[in-house]
Amino acid sequence: MQAMKAIRSVTLVVVLSLVLAECRHRRRRNEYPDPPPKTKGVPWPMPAQYSTSPLVFHVDGLNFEFVATGKTCITLEEAFRRYYKIIFGNDNNSGTRWNRHDDDGDDDEVVVKNISVNVHECEDVYPTPSSDESYELKLSSTTQSLTSSSVWGALRGLETFSQIVYRNDVGAYIVNETTISDSPRFGYRGIFIDTSLHYIPVFILLQNLDAMAYNKMNVFHWHITDDTSFPYVSKTFPSLSQQGAYSPYNHVYTQDDIRTVLEYARLRGIRVMMEFDMPGHSLAWRAIPDLLARCYDGSTPTGQLGPMDPTLETTYTFLREFFKEWTETFPDSYLHLGGDEVDMRCWENNPRIREFMEKMGYHDDYTRLQQYFFNTVLEELSILFPSRKTLVWQDTIDVNVKVPNTTIVEIWKDMDPGYREELAKTTSLGYTTLLSACWYLNYITVNISTTIHWPDYYLCDPHDFDGTEAQKKLVIGGEACMWTEFVDGTNVIPRLWPRAAAAAERLWSPQSIRDIEEAAPRIEEHRCRMLRRGIQAEPINGPGFCEEEVTNH
Repeated sequence: MQAMKAIRSVTLVVVLSLVLAECRHRRRRNEYPDPPPKTKGVPWPMPAQYSTSPLVFHVDGLNFEFVATGKTCITLEEAFRRYYKIIFGNDNNSGTRWNRHDDDGDDDEVVVKNISVNVHECEDVYPTPSSDESYELKLSSTTQSLTSSSVWGALRGLETFSQIVYRNDVGAYIVNETTISDSPRFGYRGIFIDTSLHYIPVFILLQNLDAMAYNKMNVFHWHITDDTSFPYVSKTFPSLSQQGAYSPYNHVYTQDDIRTVLEYARLRGIRVMMEFDMPGHSLAWRAIPDLLARCYDGSTPTGQLGPMDPTLETTYTFLREFFKEWTETFPDSYLHLGGDEVDMRCWENNPRIREFMEKMGYHDDYTRLQQYFFNTVLEELSILFPSRKTLVWQDTIDVNVKVPNTTIVEIWKDMDPGYREELAKTTSLGYTTLLSACWYLNYITVNISTTIHWPDYYLCDPHDFDGTEAQKKLVIGGEACMWTEFVDGTNVIPRLWPRAAAAAERLWSPQSIRDIEEAAPRIEEHRCRMLRRGIQAEPINGPGFCEEEVTNH
């Protein structure tokens, strides 16, 4: 026995030595490109129309203010305060702001002391899928103005202004003469975060909302439940989190937490779309009696549970009540029902469900039972909540479940090239479609990667598939996704950012803006910009540095 232990120890040492030697060899032969130079004061994502000149204006941080010359509202006033702080920070000491003695400029130079913000419609409401995010920004010797039809466009314009103000070599705040006319290419630009596989604290979710605003993303897709946990504290069914959360005390989202996230997102022009996955990935719903199908071995229950049981009327009675709470708590018009990866084995081995299948004439085609579930649920939703739209993952369509054409389908499988075929398929069936397949940012994060990946995300385009113009109009955007098997509050922000910024520009900017060499120095600056704003965005282009690495505390 001792001899065998000694042999195993020697073998382990040899193997580890070989692995370390190979790692060192790979590190030596790995050639990184030279880090790209960082731009200064160039926006990300790139506006639709952007013109700038070498003419520089000084920005008087000590006296600067945003001036509402049109409609105003709390959302806009809060944005003024927020963006003043983002641009100039907390320090009001003139030594860190521009004053005339810090620079050799002459008395005729233009000093920007305010921006005129003219918003045509300003209401303190939640953003919607049809919200107008367009704006015009003009900085010249005679005009410093931001104009938008809605407060949501003003928020995007304020973000752009905050990015094009930068500091020169002596620390003065400056901005180039600039004219911008801008609007997003896609109306849906999302970030997906799963908070079930690992719990993500609320303050981290708020940090992500800030990062989304800095990248003009406008939908937070909150996958709040899965097989592993049910952290949502339901008003109607409190037992769901009491029995389904990792901890019912500190790994849950209370109603106060939900209100905090919703309002924080609203003030940044971000919709919060909730996903309660069903009928699969629902083991954490076990507190509801008979909701989940019982698994059998022959005629004997195994004690295990499967997906929701579509054969019982009590399932739909419960869901009606749950949907009522869902729509009362979350204002967004989109409801994501999941529908992915339904493991049908417990349906197949449950005698009562098999009897139901025969009675319905489904025989052994359990995808028809899945269709029965969705048809029933979607019909209930259309009657009870006709103003809401439902979303499902592509799995539902892949197994030939027919859902109403008003359903939105999300493509997540097969990063490349399979997603193109899926886009062509779903749009040919007339479904409005979202793309996330090529922006699954958790795919490469289990191991430390020495590859620059953002160009792959940057070149992925939701319209890059073989389809008619009518089909492509059905693609309303996409989202970058972070599943959390190996991610929690300690690392979700750097795993997401700045790689998600590549998807952000693809979804906002014109399709013609896709030059990686031109984008590289801008995304490098943007990464440093996010660091300066407190977002712990990880390196993206290999070796390099940001001043903010040591100045951001």
